[in-house]
Amino acid sequence: MMKLITKYTLLTLLLAAVACSKFSRVQKSDNLDLKYKAALAYYEKKDYYRAGTLFEELMPLLKGQAESEKAQLYFAYCQYYQGNLVLSEYYFKKFNETFPRSEFAEEALYMHCVSLFEDSPDYELDQTNTKKALESFQQYLERYPKTQKMDECNRLIDELTLKLERKAYAQAKQYYKMREYKASVVCFENVAKDFPSSRFVEEVNFLKIDAQYNYANMSIESKRKERYLAALEFYLTFIDKYPNSKYANKAEQVYDLTQQKLAELDKVKEKKSLWEWLGIG
Repeated sequence: MMKLITKYTLLTLLLAAVACSKFSRVQKSDNLDLKYKAALAYYEKKDYYRAGTLFEELMPLLKGQAESEKAQLYFAYCQYYQGNLVLSEYYFKKFNETFPRSEFAEEALYMHCVSLFEDSPDYELDQTNTKKALESFQQYLERYPKTQKMDECNRLIDELTLKLERKAYAQAKQYYKMREYKASVVCFENVAKDFPSSRFVEEVNFLKIDAQYNYANMSIESKRKERYLAALEFYLTFIDKYPNSKYANKAEQVYDLTQQKLAELDKVKEKKSLWEWLGIG
């Protein structure tokens, strides 16, 4: 058994050495046709590293020739299949700009968008790439409004939008949990405005009421009334829009507490007015 394993290992190493030797000879060759055909062959075998290496060397040498177009397109695909997404999105975009009338121009711009999509991180992380991917898909659809990839583009756009939605929601909830109520109110409003169809929109509209109420509680006395009144306004808008909401009871509790706080403020104001009239204090 050990002898068979040793023979197999030696054979594998020998074949690898032959393959490397063959690739090295092709790479050093001045014959562009030979190198181009070898690059295509490596590409067909899904050896994207060797294919990409040859295409990269060929691109500046094939300028103005018919093979230049495929060399650049396949080089971009080589980067994509190797997971080099920053490079693939750049080279697909460059192909579209260099060969705008090519039969592959639309495909290249679509793959530029796909590369950006796949480079978009989880929603917990910075979403700069997600926003860039969304912009690119929108530009693609504007340029190719009759594309056959419309449904797929919309599906990917929905996934990207959901990431931004979850990021905005998580940020607003974080402010809320940290008792940064003023910031959370602003963030909850932004979630509702930017993502009106969000599955979180009903919850954030309720939490906005509660956050505003707590914000008023923590405010200086001279600012409390106007901030409690804002909480009441948020409640009335909420209950009008979601009369059967699962948050309706909780929202009503906040509404009642807010009314009590306003009544207490009015009593304090009346008492102060009386003292002033009597010349006390």
